[in-house]
Amino acid sequence: MLQTTPILTPEILIIAGVSPFLSGKDNEAAIWQIRKIKQGEMALQSETAKTPPDREQLAEQHKWRLADIYATDEKWEEDFRSIQQQYPDLAGFQGKLGESWQKLLECLKLREKIGETLERLYVYAHMRKDEDNNQVKYQAMADRVVGLSVKIQSITAYIVPEILELPEGLLQLWMNQAEMALYQHFLEDMVRLRPHTLSAKEEELVAQVGELANAPKTVYRMLVNADLKFPVIKDEKGEGIEVSEAKYTHLLRSRDRRVRQDAFSSLLGTYKDKRNTLAGLLSTSIKKDIFYSRARKYPSALEAELKGDHIPLEVYSNLIKTVRENLGLLHSYVKLRKRLLGLEELRMYDLYVPMVSQVDIQVPYEEAKKMVLGSARPLGQEYMSALREGLEARWIDVYENKGKTSGAYAWGAYGTHPFVLLNYQDSLDGVFTLAHEMGHALHSYYSSREQPYVYAHYTIFAAEVASTVNEALLLHYMLSNREDHRERMYLLNYYLEQFRGTVFRQTMFAEFEKIIHEKAEAGEALTPDVLSGIYYQLNKDYYGPHLTVDQDIEIEWARIPHFYSAFYVYKYATGFSAATALSRQVLRQEEGAADRYLGFLKSGSSDYSINLLKKAGVDMTSPEPVKRALEVFADTLGQMEQLAN
Repeated sequence: MLQTTPILTPEILIIAGVSPFLSGKDNEAAIWQIRKIKQGEMALQSETAKTPPDREQLAEQHKWRLADIYATDEKWEEDFRSIQQQYPDLAGFQGKLGESWQKLLECLKLREKIGETLERLYVYAHMRKDEDNNQVKYQAMADRVVGLSVKIQSITAYIVPEILELPEGLLQLWMNQAEMALYQHFLEDMVRLRPHTLSAKEEELVAQVGELANAPKTVYRMLVNADLKFPVIKDEKGEGIEVSEAKYTHLLRSRDRRVRQDAFSSLLGTYKDKRNTLAGLLSTSIKKDIFYSRARKYPSALEAELKGDHIPLEVYSNLIKTVRENLGLLHSYVKLRKRLLGLEELRMYDLYVPMVSQVDIQVPYEEAKKMVLGSARPLGQEYMSALREGLEARWIDVYENKGKTSGAYAWGAYGTHPFVLLNYQDSLDGVFTLAHEMGHALHSYYSSREQPYVYAHYTIFAAEVASTVNEALLLHYMLSNREDHRERMYLLNYYLEQFRGTVFRQTMFAEFEKIIHEKAEAGEALTPDVLSGIYYQLNKDYYGPHLTVDQDIEIEWARIPHFYSAFYVYKYATGFSAATALSRQVLRQEEGAADRYLGFLKSGSSDYSINLLKKAGVDMTSPEPVKRALEVFADTLGQMEQLAN
């Protein structure tokens, strides 16, 4: 999606890995997704493991080969100087784009040429820094390219408004020129938002509001990440441990129920102490959403957000309606969890501990590679060949070292193969993380290989499909190759938890967002009691009669950073549903399923995501993909119930 006022920050470019010229709200929201990985249980691995080695101690075959982008830092410097000399030329087109289609084409081509090189500069510098964040040289290089990106964004801010000022008939005539054919979808997508584009002076005024409008999110980040102080509780050994967001999920998986309860009460209690401040921040953020939607003449904030990705309103409403109609499945899962944990009363803090105990699946990295490659066999030899190359040709930075960025991501620059950062541990989570990130990597590999630069970057709405398809194929492969009763139950439990967290929980979040925005649009005040009452009732509705919904859960809305990027979380649920439906087609060997899926991976953003998925075999404007995904959940739950008897 191209915005008239694209958001560009160092975090966005580091995390989203997109062109500075193609960034948008999706990319900003993606920060939270990666931050969640970095601050979650993967980050905890570095706390629980032994002191990590220096990078020089790691074997070369376990390090990514960034020389595939720039052979030397001097080559990077050459490109940096070249861009410094070239980018001022973009200013020369201002006020002249309406002179001729040739002038517009010349501007777009120069913009792309500079953008492609800038992307390589950005990716290389930041991935070098991620290898060891203590390296001052690469910190400086990363900072320099951030500064250069901001300058280029500023100097090109006129392009979209100036194009939209062209008479529609004239622009259409220009698009009919053979030389302009490449940009037809790009320009049509821009023109699609013309009714919601303001005059030049109004756009300038709205842009000036941007920093103020982002204040709730900025203050929230500072409050939660810097100012909130969480209590210290006793761990399983009776030793003190601070309950932080980074440790929270790990503590909720403790076999010691007292630890789980203490972590739950302590963390949510900390948020509850700041409930008035947090409600004020969220309420102000929602008012910001409403301001922008009304300024741009949208019927609602929800429609304003969906319009950017060309997503029909029924995609959102169908998701909530379909999941609501099938909450009985989640209730059955909760009932099984209660039985397997042997609890008379299941509480909110019992939702994360594994239902199957004493299963420790150790998977060394070399074995993990074989498993991920073997699981991809249903996608055919073309996909397996590319995947094998990625696993063997040093696309991946495998192990933790001192100073290395925590978590996991897939990233890359147009014209080079993608790269994957891991902090691999010999665990089940480690294998699934490898499959997940290689799904993203292969999506980027194919879209970059098959599409011109202008269409090589796919949307977040489509991004999670590729990663989740790989996870689904891996689960099927592992279940097919394991006879141990408890290991099979553990794998089924793992998948059901993925499903619960991604489809049911994210849909509950999406419904919460819809309700509170509608209340604010109707003029109702979003007090702490109003927000907490809605959130508490949703938890009761979703989890059902077999779970005692603790009162403390009512404040959980205050710890969900995604709510400051309005109507984003539904994409997790739709992406997971689409991926589940597609992987089911592939595993059933439905005619053309694998080829259609590869076609989707190769399409980048050459069409709207909703259309690309439809061509792949899932129509997200229909409730059917979500229904099919829920059928997979029901089947998996049935398998686990059978093994549990």
